[in-house]
Order: sequence, then structure tokens, then C-alpha cells
Amino acid sequence: MPTGKLIATLTALCALVGFALHPAPGTDLVLRRVTTFHNNLSRQGANTDELVLRPSNVNPATFGKLFSQPVDGFVYAQPLFLTNVYIPKKGVHNVVFVATEHDSVYAFDADTNAGENSRPLWKTSFLDPAQGTTTASSNDVGCGDIVPEVGITGTPVIDAAGRTLYVVAKTRERGRFVQRLHALDVETGAEKAGSPVEIKAAVRGTGIAAHGERVTFDPLREHQRAGLLLQNGLVYVAWASHCDNPPYHGWVVAYDMRSLRQAGIWNATPDGQMGGIWQSGAAPAGDGEHAFISTGNGDFDADRGGRDFGDSIVQLSRPQMGALQVTDYFTPFDQASLNAGDIEPGSGGTVLISVLGGRKHYVVNVSKSGTIYIVDPAEMGRFNPESNRAIVQSIPAATGGVWGTPAWWNETLYVAGSYDRLKAFRFDSASGRLAEAPASHSSISFMYPGPTPSVSSNGRREGIVWLVQADAYVDDGSAVLRAFDARDLSRELYSSLQAPARDDPGRAVKFSVPTVVNGKVYVAARDRISVYGLLR
Repeated sequence: MPTGKLIATLTALCALVGFALHPAPGTDLVLRRVTTFHNNLSRQGANTDELVLRPSNVNPATFGKLFSQPVDGFVYAQPLFLTNVYIPKKGVHNVVFVATEHDSVYAFDADTNAGENSRPLWKTSFLDPAQGTTTASSNDVGCGDIVPEVGITGTPVIDAAGRTLYVVAKTRERGRFVQRLHALDVETGAEKAGSPVEIKAAVRGTGIAAHGERVTFDPLREHQRAGLLLQNGLVYVAWASHCDNPPYHGWVVAYDMRSLRQAGIWNATPDGQMGGIWQSGAAPAGDGEHAFISTGNGDFDADRGGRDFGDSIVQLSRPQMGALQVTDYFTPFDQASLNAGDIEPGSGGTVLISVLGGRKHYVVNVSKSGTIYIVDPAEMGRFNPESNRAIVQSIPAATGGVWGTPAWWNETLYVAGSYDRLKAFRFDSASGRLAEAPASHSSISFMYPGPTPSVSSNGRREGIVWLVQADAYVDDGSAVLRAFDARDLSRELYSSLQAPARDDPGRAVKFSVPTVVNGKVYVAARDRISVYGLLR
């Protein structure tokens, strides 16, 4: 055997032996991993393998903050989690991964900060101030939405089998703005072969800021807010803008996960403008074949044979000949007035749900107007200027405006709108529709932006709805972690306000999504990641 292969084999054997002798903490539990935004490709936000956290033990007497770890910037990305990761010279760990606006990615021990685990297992920075590489500032992008710097906003995605974390970082390099897709080794944080790649894209079009008949990706104007999607060997990355500052377009670009070769491009408004893919941080949803996104604002002319898809829910094909194609779409009948009033569907993430024992599949989106749209992915309805009757269901004003992503569990949709309560809408198998009135709701209301709920359960039992309330982000105040009984949302099980000195998560960041896995809850804030669990 060649020397190199022998060394690699011995290293792998040592890692396996090390795991056998020193299993990671918590390996007696059912192990889960969270490798993508809202837990899965469907973006349902449910962890149905949670055996530790139950409604009976999630209360301030038995549950609370265990520890926090400091980080170097705001955290908009959802924390990700892997079990049993071999870290060279540090053994096997359950690991939580955190990405910051200071263009850093951290790997922390997910279970303890004692001893050597008081420091990151590894940290990777994409900055080099000595060489003129820094983050972009809020002044650079002309927007105070994210301050004081813009680095990593979109939630990364992990290929667990390939031990690779994919993340997009924005940098300022001697006055030039650059965005790159990085592929990092989850064990070391090192760049994989061929990584990173600079993001460049252009499509045929006559839209805003076109040069000749080409519209070109602008790394300064385009904001990589949405999480990343990994599907069919491709990494999908989506963009919107900073504060609606023109010129900009919505973009989706797909890359081969192994070579990082660019595989396909789609522009939401190639002959117009805007059409950004914000989704309040939600990643595109995937059904294993297609990608689903919602666009906000912008021009729409697809009903007249055009190529502009503002204010729409769009189904994209796999790349063909370097392009992602629209295979179907839905645009509300009142798109023009929604666009004028800035109350379009693109503010929230799209969720794919299954009903009737998996015999039917639907696409769900909730808009800034609080309308719940339910669409059949096999026939999405396109555009009807008179009404939304071509889709499965439309429930106007079902909730306050949504800047987040609903959760789906036990054929129930959990939605938390701005200036409204957390609500549970149940699917009625007899009518084949979602109930228009909530089955239960929380006693408290949320201000802007409203939270993204997630659910933990033991199968179909012991459901808990978790969320991070970020109302106080405008005043530099603290976030609040809350937990509700999924069967009856009027029953709040836990709030970090019940033991504020012990359980404060840190200063709030809007669009924050808790990660609930392996008996713990991970909450990111402006300068830290906090870990909650059962108190010893």
C-alpha cells in the first residue's frame, strides 16, 4: 500500500478507536443533526426525534441556560449541529456551528464549555485586515438594516456525508466588494479543495442597470440573506438587496457541491427590477427535484409572456444548459396592489407540507398582509387577474404580517405574525383544507418582526413549539426564548424572562431561529451563542 494511503487508513482507524473509547457527550440519546435552515429541505422546522425535552420538564425549575460562548459579531444565521465530529488533537465532539456578520465561522462543543471546551474547537475567519480584506459596512451598502457590518447573513448548509459546511461571505477588499462561496471541512474549518469561488453571474436581459443586453450580479448591492439549499448534489444560493436600495434583482445561483463549478443561474426580473429573495432568512425549500422560493416586490409580467416574477411563489427546475428555469409559479391576483403596498408574499419562507398520510403535498407561504397561501406544486395556479381560486386555498388576514417561516407538525401549521399571537391552524382531512380559525393561540402577542417557530416532539407526542422573540432588537434589548405546549398554545411552558439573571440569551437579532436537538436548545444573539437544557 502506498505510504499516503497507509497514513490515511491509520488516521481513520485511530479516529474510529477514539470514538469507541471516548464517545461524545449525550450519545445515549437519540442523535439528530441539524444541517440546514429549519431542520429539513421542506423547511417544516420539526424535530420529531426529541426524547429528552418534554412538556413536563420544560419549565423554569428544571430547564434553563447552561452556558454561553462569545462570538465576534451579530448572528443572523441559524446555528447548525452535528454529532460525533472528530476534531484533530481534540477528540470526538457534538458540535454546534455558528456564523457571524464579522465573517467568521465557529465550531463549539455543543454540550459543555468546561475546561478546553471554553474555547472554540476551531474558528475560521475570511478577513485579512493587513491585506485590506474587511467586512462591508452598513455605510457601504447604504442601509441600517444590518449594523455595523455585513459579512455572513444566510444560514450555511452542511453535507454531513462529505463533512463539508458551505457558506457565503461578503468582504470589502481594498475598496472592491466580493462575495464568495466557501466549502469548509467540518473537522478543521479549513477550505476544501477548489474553495472558495468568487460569485459572478450574468443573464440576458434589459432590466435595471443592464449593460447592453446583459444584467450582471452586483456583489455590493445584492444581499445574501436567504439560507443555503443543498439538493441533488447542488448548493443553491439566493439574494435580495439591502433596504430595497436599487439597482438590484433577485438571483438564484446553483453550484456543484464537489467542484464548486457554477451549474445554473436564474434572475427574478431580467427585464425589470427588484424581485428579491429575502424570505426573512429562510432558505429555498426543496422537494428533492425542484427548488421553491418566494420573491418580494418588483416587476411582474410572466402572465403576458415576460420573464419577470416579482411578488410570486416560484418553482425552479434543476439546471439545464447553465440555467435554472421556472417550471411553474403562483402570483396573487392582486399583485399590483400588494406590490404598491409592500405587503407581498416574499417576506416569509416557503414550506412544503404533506397531508392525508403523505398522499397530497402542498406549498405554503404567509405574506406581509397575513394571508396564508396554499398551493398545489403539481399545478400552482400561475396568475388569474380576477381571484386566487386556481390555488388550493387562500386565507386573507389569517394572522399579522409574517417576516418568518411557519412550522408544520401533526398536520398543524404554526404561524407567528407581527403584532399578533402565535397561532395553530389545523388541517381538516374531511374538507381537504386548512381551518380558517386557529385551534389555539398564545396569550402573548409579538411585535415586529415576529418570530419563526420550531417544534420538538417524540414522534407525534409531547410536542413543544419553540421561538425566539426579538421585539427588543430595535432598542438593543434582550431576546426572549419561549416554549409553548403544541397541543394548546395558550399554555406557555417556559420563558427566559422567568429567570432573567440566569437565562438571558443576549441582545436580540431579528429573524433568529432556535435550533432544538439532542436535548438542548441553541439560541444565537448579537455577540454569543447560548445553550439551554435540563438543569443538573
